[in-house]
Amino acid sequence: MITSTNVLQAILQAEQKIRPYIRKTPLEYSHLLSKTTRSQVYLKLENLQFTGSFKVRGAMNALLSLPKEQSPSGVVAASSGNHGIAVAFGLNTLNINGTIFVPEDTSSAKVAAISNYGVDTRFWSTDCLETEIYARSYAEQNDMLYLSPYNNLQVVGGQGTIGVELCQQLKHIDVVLAALGGGGLISGIAEYLKTVFPHAEVIGCSPMHSPVMAKSVQAGQIIEMESLPTLSDATAGGIERNAITFPLCQRLVDDFILVSEEEIRHATRLFIETHHMLIEGAAGVPLAALLKIPERFRGKTVVIILCGANLSLETLITILV
Repeated sequence: MITSTNVLQAILQAEQKIRPYIRKTPLEYSHLLSKTTRSQVYLKLENLQFTGSFKVRGAMNALLSLPKEQSPSGVVAASSGNHGIAVAFGLNTLNINGTIFVPEDTSSAKVAAISNYGVDTRFWSTDCLETEIYARSYAEQNDMLYLSPYNNLQVVGGQGTIGVELCQQLKHIDVVLAALGGGGLISGIAEYLKTVFPHAEVIGCSPMHSPVMAKSVQAGQIIEMESLPTLSDATAGGIERNAITFPLCQRLVDDFILVSEEEIRHATRLFIETHHMLIEGAAGVPLAALLKIPERFRGKTVVIILCGANLSLETLITILV
C-alpha cells in the first residue's frame, strides 16, 4: 500500500536527485486565456522540458534510483512515445543498456526521437496496455528491469517535482488542470501541491476517446474499455490492474473533465496561434477543459500543465487546417 508519506518522500528525494538533469520550467501568465475565461490563468511550460515532455522527470528519477547491481542488466520500457523518449534520454545520459517497446501506431516523430538516442526500439501491438504487458514479460524473461510509465513510485515522485516548482512559483493556487492517462503526472503533482495549498482543486482532463482512469475512478475499480484514436495519444490506452496510481487518483483527484477531439483540436490550434509555441494533443486536453466550462473557473487562479510538445508534422497539419 502506497501511502501519502511514501509519495511525498519520493518527491522530495527526486527533487534532490534530478535537478542536474532537468529544467525548472517557466510558469507563464496567459493574458489571452485569463481575459477569455475571466480568471487568472498560468501555464506550466513542460513543453519546454528536456525531451519535449514532463516524462523526463520520472524517468530520470527511476533510473537514478536503480541499485547499482541492476543497471548493467538493462532496462525495458513501454510507451506511446514520451516516456520512451525520456527513458532513452536517461539511458543515453547514464550509459545504461535498454530496450523500448512502442505501439505500432506510435507517432513517427516520437519513434524518431527515441531512435535518436541510439536505444533499441521495437514495436508491439496497437494498444498501450498490451505493449506494457508484453514489455514487462520481456523484461522478466531477459533478467532486465521493467520501468513503467506510471506504475512506479520513483516515476510518480519525479513527476511530483512539478508540484514543488509550482509552489515556489505562485503564492496561491485554486485549481490545477492536467492531462490524465495512467495518472503518474496528476497524482505526483497533487500529492505535493495539497500539502502547501490544501484547498486547491486538482482536475484530471481526458479525451472522450480514452478516459480509462476517469471512468475507473468513477466505477471504483480499474476497468477495461476500448480506446479510440485520439489527438491525445500520450494519454491513450488501458491501465495495469495493480497500478499504484489508481488509489492515488481516487484520493487526490477532485474531479474529471472529458473533452472531444474537436475541442482538443481547437484548443491546441488556438494556443499555437496565440502563444507561438508548439504543444502536443495531450497538452491541449486541459486547455480544452478550461475553454469548455470557463464559468467554473471564473475569478480563480488556475494552472494549466502543458505536458509536452512532441507532435509529428502530419498531426500538426491536421490540427492547423
